[in-house]
Amino acid sequence: MGTIAVPTVSTAGASRQTKFENNRATREPVWVKRLVLGLSLSFFACFLLMPLIAVFVEALRKGVDVYWQALIDPDALSAIKLTFIAAFISVPLNLIFGVSAAWAIAKFEFRGKQLLITFIDLPFSVSPVIVGLMYVLVFGVNGWFGGLLQAWDLKIIFAIPGIVLATVFVTFPFVARELIPLMQAQGKEEEEAAIVLGANGWQTFWYVTLPNVKWGLIYGVILCNARAMGEFGAVSVVSGHIRGLTNTMPLHVEILYNEYNFAAAFAVASLLALLALVTLAIKTWVEHRAQVATSGH
Repeated sequence: MGTIAVPTVSTAGASRQTKFENNRATREPVWVKRLVLGLSLSFFACFLLMPLIAVFVEALRKGVDVYWQALIDPDALSAIKLTFIAAFISVPLNLIFGVSAAWAIAKFEFRGKQLLITFIDLPFSVSPVIVGLMYVLVFGVNGWFGGLLQAWDLKIIFAIPGIVLATVFVTFPFVARELIPLMQAQGKEEEEAAIVLGANGWQTFWYVTLPNVKWGLIYGVILCNARAMGEFGAVSVVSGHIRGLTNTMPLHVEILYNEYNFAAAFAVASLLALLALVTLAIKTWVEHRAQVATSGH
């Protein structure tokens, strides 16, 4: 019985063919590529890099001593402390909600599922100032629950609870929105196999679901934390701008700038910028680890 000849393509030839097909859509003249690259770099330099450098230059213009005194000022320390308090409370709350909502949406079918997805996206479409006004309407002295709160001697607006509530609202979607597509892409097969093998719901989540989405979870937490520390609009409305009590770092920068205390304003602003750069570095590291983990599979 004769053999059937199967045409083969050399590895080098296949590689060249693949490379050619991948480059067909990007075969533009050199000047076009350089123009696009130049425009991108110019935009980055003018609108992102230069303002960031200017913040640090202005912060250090009057010397390191003035810079340090601005940071250890009691009002500045209070603003820094309150910023971290708001972030440390709001991020774990949104972590719990985000994981729960993403798991429910990706793994189960239930009535109101689309409505839940819409509510998750609500903070993206509502102005932060409107968010602050909503909380004032509900929890303010003349708000819906104002009389009840006064009777119980509870204060939410112009106090730390109001700042935390506003921060929770504006950072609401970040964790859930990172996890939902990952869990949907993961499917249900691995969880179903774990249940068949005798695992309960908690074991399935901890040993099957969570390891598959851990990098997306970390990424969502990083974004949530960055937004929590930098939030201005909603917090500005509910805080009352009480110096040394309800001012976060962004609000403290605004007050100092309005008082023409530019050195102190830029000093605190540089601390916010430094936190943003640290967040960006962590975000880049997480993305790299996620890519390594994906390629490893």
